[in-house]
Amino acid sequence: MKYKFTFVNIAFIMLFSLSTLSAQNLTQNQDRPEVVANNELQILTNDLGLNSNQKRTLFRALVTREVSIRKSNLDENKATMVNDQKKANNTFNSQMIKTLNPEQYEDWKNELKN
Repeated sequence: MKYKFTFVNIAFIMLFSLSTLSAQNLTQNQDRPEVVANNELQILTNDLGLNSNQKRTLFRALVTREVSIRKSNLDENKATMVNDQKKANNTFNSQMIKTLNPEQYEDWKNELKN
């Protein structure tokens, strides 16, 4: 009986320690909105030569747009989904107009066309 009790205790301790080890090993998902926004921001920085204030503002705008688009994709109603995506893109476009100087904005628009 004593050996069974000891065996159960050891098994419980091992199970508990393995679950904490796996929690410490989690990696960052490459599909998260912050990661996607950071990748897009790197491209914009290389193409447009953004300063630190522009980077910070556009990062927030990119994350907001990505989250809004993902939420709209969960919607079953297609008309609502399309409207939500248009609204997210329009909001992002207005942020780009506010943040970028006119030359950078024109360069960005030309990049979108290509």
